[in-house]
Amino acid sequence: MFQKMISLTENAAKEISTIMKHEGLNSEEVCVRIGVKAGGCSGFTYTMDFDDKKRRVDLFFESNGLGILVDKKSYLFIRDTVIDWKYDLTHHGVNFENPAAKMTCGCRVSFMHDGPEQKENVFEPTW
Repeated sequence: MFQKMISLTENAAKEISTIMKHEGLNSEEVCVRIGVKAGGCSGFTYTMDFDDKKRRVDLFFESNGLGILVDKKSYLFIRDTVIDWKYDLTHHGVNFENPAAKMTCGCRVSFMHDGPEQKENVFEPTW
C-alpha cells in the first residue's frame, strides 16, 4: 500500500536545520516531530518540536535531509501535508499546506479538517 508523505520544502528544511544547529541538535540523531491537537480557532492546531525517540505509534518520513516523526492519529489529519517556510511581509515562518484542511485560521497553525475520507480500495466481503 502506498503511504502518503509528510514533507518539508527546501526552505523549511534549511530554516529548521539552522534552528537545530543553533540549539546544538544533531540532525542525524534528532527528528522534527509534527502533530495535531484539538484546539485553536478552527478546531485543530499543528504542533512541531524536536524529538530523538521514535515510539511504537510513530510513522517516520525523511524529507530534504531531515527525519520527520508523526504519530498515527495525527497522521490521519495531516497526511500529504507539505511544510514550507514563508518569508513574506504578512507571514514569516512555518506554513502548513494541508490538502485535508477545510479552512485555516489567520494564525496559520489552526485548521478545520475536511472530515472522514472515502475508503481506499478496501476489500469488503459480499456476505
